[in-house]
Amino acid sequence: MPRLRIAMLTHSVNPRGGVVHAMQLAEALQELGHDVTLIAAAEPGKKFFRAVRCNTILIPLPILSGELVAAVGQRIQAYIDYFSQSATDLFDIYHAQDAISGCAMAELSERGIINGFVRTVHHLDSFDDASLANWQNRSFLAAQQVLCVSRDWQDKLHKQHRIAATQVNNGVDVQRYSPAPQAHDETLRQSLGLTRGEPIFLAVGGIEARKNTLRIFAAFRQVLQQRPNAQLIIVGGASLLNHDEYRQRFNDAVFESGIQEGHGQPLIITGPLPDANMPSLFRLADALVFPSLTEGFGLVVLEAIISGTPAIVSLRPPFTDYLQDQDCIWTDPEHSAAIAKAMLAAIDDFPKENLPNIAQRLSREFSWAQSANTHLEIYRSLINAKGTQHA
Repeated sequence: MPRLRIAMLTHSVNPRGGVVHAMQLAEALQELGHDVTLIAAAEPGKKFFRAVRCNTILIPLPILSGELVAAVGQRIQAYIDYFSQSATDLFDIYHAQDAISGCAMAELSERGIINGFVRTVHHLDSFDDASLANWQNRSFLAAQQVLCVSRDWQDKLHKQHRIAATQVNNGVDVQRYSPAPQAHDETLRQSLGLTRGEPIFLAVGGIEARKNTLRIFAAFRQVLQQRPNAQLIIVGGASLLNHDEYRQRFNDAVFESGIQEGHGQPLIITGPLPDANMPSLFRLADALVFPSLTEGFGLVVLEAIISGTPAIVSLRPPFTDYLQDQDCIWTDPEHSAAIAKAMLAAIDDFPKENLPNIAQRLSREFSWAQSANTHLEIYRSLINAKGTQHA
């Protein structure tokens, strides 16, 4: 099989789900013998949140406008400028994993600088601003092939946009995530102030409406009534979107509750952590609390389960598409009392002894090598179709 030159494009160097997917897929394709370059636009001094096992390119960003629409426009333009100045035959495949790089690829395709692109839709956001909405739509409507990682978004793309997207599986890195304790676990416990022997609930993704953080905190307040020494740790949140209004509402709720936040306190908010800490953090947690309102897939759910940690998830797609009834603790994400009940069930009633078998099944179903091979079949069909058109 000829070696393909693949440009894997992602919107950021931060540890967000779509970026992780792009990075892991790029590495899996590289391991299969292809020449993959992971490309992102980055502010001066920034780099990918972890070392990457393939070529990388960081497109330099100017000093960005503080206003969201202008800043997104600047990011799109940075990709356009970079590829407009480069040779057009550098890559056989251009694969955009987000709306920003996808919109740039749409413009480059229209200008004839590249010969089409692939776009993976992880999820779509709802924007009040017309420019943001139009950019997002253009990023997949102009693609040669649209992919998505869940049946839920495959259905939504068809119903809302008449797009026939192809579903490709996500993956979980079983080399990184494991229930086997490591020396770093205890170091991390002490550095974060996590109490040994008391329930530790982990929320990943920062403080955002989509992640349902306000209801998670409201549920935690109810849990404290029965488990007064429990802790809630909220990690992540390096988003390009502005969540200040929601964050202020969250801060007001914490202030009103009187619950203390900080090292060793009931509430711990870390922001983004070094990626090397995540496997230990999953092992230290007694449960992942992930009742998202909107999600592309929810890769952290697989990472938690593979690490031997029960996961609390929303009883709705995409989770219901790939998890079986016994894999997790289901909850109604619209009601904090239901989330609180699920949190208590996770630490009191969930049969953790079943997790190894669940993890084994999920790791077989969601393999990055399998995902890479599926992508290669799609890439080949597109390249062959181009060859037929040119004949």
